[in-house]
Amino acid sequence: MVLPLSSPPDHLCLLRLSALGDICHSLPIVRTLQHHWPETKITWVIGRLEHQLVYDIPGIEFIVVDKGRGLHTYTQLRKQMQGRRFDVLLHMQMSIRASLISLLIPADIRLGFDRARARDLQWLFTNRQIAAKKNQHVIDSFFGFTEALGITDHILEWNIPIPDEARLFASQHLARDKKILVISPCSSMSYRNWNVEGYAAVADYAAGQHDMQVVLCGGPGTLEKEYGAKIAQLCRIKPLNLIGQTSLKQLLAILEKAHVVIAPDSGPAHLATAVGTPVIGLYACTNPDRARPYLDAGLVVSKYQEAIAAKYGKGIDELPWGIRVRDAGTMERITSADVTAMLKQVVSAPPSNRMTTHDR
Repeated sequence: MVLPLSSPPDHLCLLRLSALGDICHSLPIVRTLQHHWPETKITWVIGRLEHQLVYDIPGIEFIVVDKGRGLHTYTQLRKQMQGRRFDVLLHMQMSIRASLISLLIPADIRLGFDRARARDLQWLFTNRQIAAKKNQHVIDSFFGFTEALGITDHILEWNIPIPDEARLFASQHLARDKKILVISPCSSMSYRNWNVEGYAAVADYAAGQHDMQVVLCGGPGTLEKEYGAKIAQLCRIKPLNLIGQTSLKQLLAILEKAHVVIAPDSGPAHLATAVGTPVIGLYACTNPDRARPYLDAGLVVSKYQEAIAAKYGKGIDELPWGIRVRDAGTMERITSADVTAMLKQVVSAPPSNRMTTHDR
């Protein structure tokens, strides 16, 4: 088989295990495939936690990989792949673990990233590469896979199912007569986290000046729970602290009801984008042009360029795309005034339909 394909494949496998944000970034690619090749069978090899977010998407077979089970994960996957042969494997994750897993997936075309972007020796595990392009958002780089297959139309749809019971949970906890501000304060990488004092100041501003209900959301990790408790303690007007108390589907339902979300570069920021909720993204350590909430370029509070100049003495264009600043205190460049000004802009703006279906 050669690329681009002259006809739709019978069976395609997508390999993207994690993380939550990148699973969200992968969904428009899946929706594009489903739209243009409705008869093609799609199998998605995915991580255990991430599967909890998308398990009920129609028309996809999921094969769950649980990295916590060690070697058993590989033996189980080998059994699941017996007797299978895929026309195409989309190897969309650059990690040694994902590449080792890819060896267990029989496929004629093994499509990965171009060598310039293929970290962790990914090119050794593929036999085709997407076109090399510079300075792309993660979603746009993922669309390189569908473009390589011959699909040039981009379908910007997420459509993650939200069960009725998850929406009931949200309605039971959220005010019906107020705009909702969701603050998801933590990233999986602690250096991306803003300070609790800043979050508390913004929460009090939202509740005091705009009569918003402030809701804290996040995962069950110790750091996130500590963050939530400290923010709530500092607030004059106490927020609703749901950190560690929601499933992924319940979190999605809460984000769907929110008027706006404030978050650093993290999974919940991209979950909010998936349900059409505006996100004020807080960026200093990572490049927002690569990793911001996709529909909200105008709502980013960014000190990334400032942080890059301070650390490297160079401009963004002089350094590798997506280079990070992991130094402690980098996020302190963002002030509460920066964030409240952006929040005021969002609250004052007329409602708009932000969801985009086709992007040609």
